[in-house]
Amino acid sequence: MDLRGEPEDMTTLTGPRAIDTVGTRVRFAHGPGFWAIAAAFLTTMAFSTVPTPLYALYQQRDGFPTFLITVIFAAYAVGVMASLYLAGHVSDWLGRRRVALVAVLAEVVAALIFLFWRDVPGLLLARFVTGVGVGILTATATAHLSELRRIARPDEDPSRSALISTVVNLGGLAIGPLVGGLLAQYVGQPLDRPYEVFLVLLVISALGVALVPETVERRETRPAYRPQRVALPAAAKPQFFAAAVGAFAAFAIFGLFTSLAPTFLAGTLHHTSRLLAGVVTFAVFSAGAASQVVFVRLSRARQLQLGLAFMSAGLAGIAVGGLTPSLALFVVGGVIAGAGVGLVFRAAVATAAGLADADSRGEVLAALFLVAYAGLALPVLAIGLGIALLPAELALVLFAGIILVMVNAAGLRMLAADRR
Repeated sequence: MDLRGEPEDMTTLTGPRAIDTVGTRVRFAHGPGFWAIAAAFLTTMAFSTVPTPLYALYQQRDGFPTFLITVIFAAYAVGVMASLYLAGHVSDWLGRRRVALVAVLAEVVAALIFLFWRDVPGLLLARFVTGVGVGILTATATAHLSELRRIARPDEDPSRSALISTVVNLGGLAIGPLVGGLLAQYVGQPLDRPYEVFLVLLVISALGVALVPETVERRETRPAYRPQRVALPAAAKPQFFAAAVGAFAAFAIFGLFTSLAPTFLAGTLHHTSRLLAGVVTFAVFSAGAASQVVFVRLSRARQLQLGLAFMSAGLAGIAVGGLTPSLALFVVGGVIAGAGVGLVFRAAVATAAGLADADSRGEVLAALFLVAYAGLALPVLAIGLGIALLPAELALVLFAGIILVMVNAAGLRMLAADRR
């Protein structure tokens, strides 16, 4: 609608006006819309990690083995990967706002499942649905934020919106365990209150997303649906592969701290506080977000070098902390590794985004996140199986060694490509 309430046909976004691509008046202009999407993204990512300090409570209540924690966690990662493969790219032609709204509403459904189906099958389904929503939203919100910022502030360096997007992503992942740990430690009904709080926040987020401008140009004919694929020039594929392996290894560290870290704290390190479990995971993810802000002025190559050094030192600290055992070494190692993950993951996202044109950016980012979330699931399942067959300390050392080799191999490949 135009300013007089008459229909207006818009097929592109040409300025920071509160009219979207289909000509519908919206309440948010592109600047406020950017922050509405950022808030919804942060809330969704926080909700995805809020169960982290609660897994031990579920285990105590139902008496299931530690390996089942990794299976429940893997259900989330499977949901992410399935939705990234099937729907992570559809916002390129269905529209960012519509797809983002569906993703946030999926999280609302997951919160309701957590509250009303409390058995293990309910946990598995709730985590799967959570993953579906996160998978849909991650690539969509990343692309949407970039486009909203470019329209609202056309003269701004595009790397700023990329920085905000990755900080929101990691910041949300950090906030979830902290909220879950606080509520589990100090509030009654710890397996209900976190989901009740986030149910309210997610509904508010959905309302906000519904009011932001669209940024994808309307097409006369909609392309035939197909699952995720990556169409890159042959010369660019080695760079994408290196970025994907780096993201896989980086997310494996996050997977450890969002699934089994509370079990290591309670079992190997003999610290059973739910708040501590939440704070440790919060610190690891916060370090990942903070490192991107602190080192933002460094070149991408320098950030990547620093990230590889941090991840290597941190993994060594995690392994030694598990062997000693030493809570301080385990936590400090996790925080240092988390700082490295933030820098390596940002470099991977920037590398992948730089390989794509505007029409396929969402698709390429979805593919990158698909590989990253495989890193969230597969190594965690492996270490969970290792704990069932080997001493927990040995399984942790093997995990650290494998991830150390992978991330450095990928990082060196990315650095070599950057120098060309």
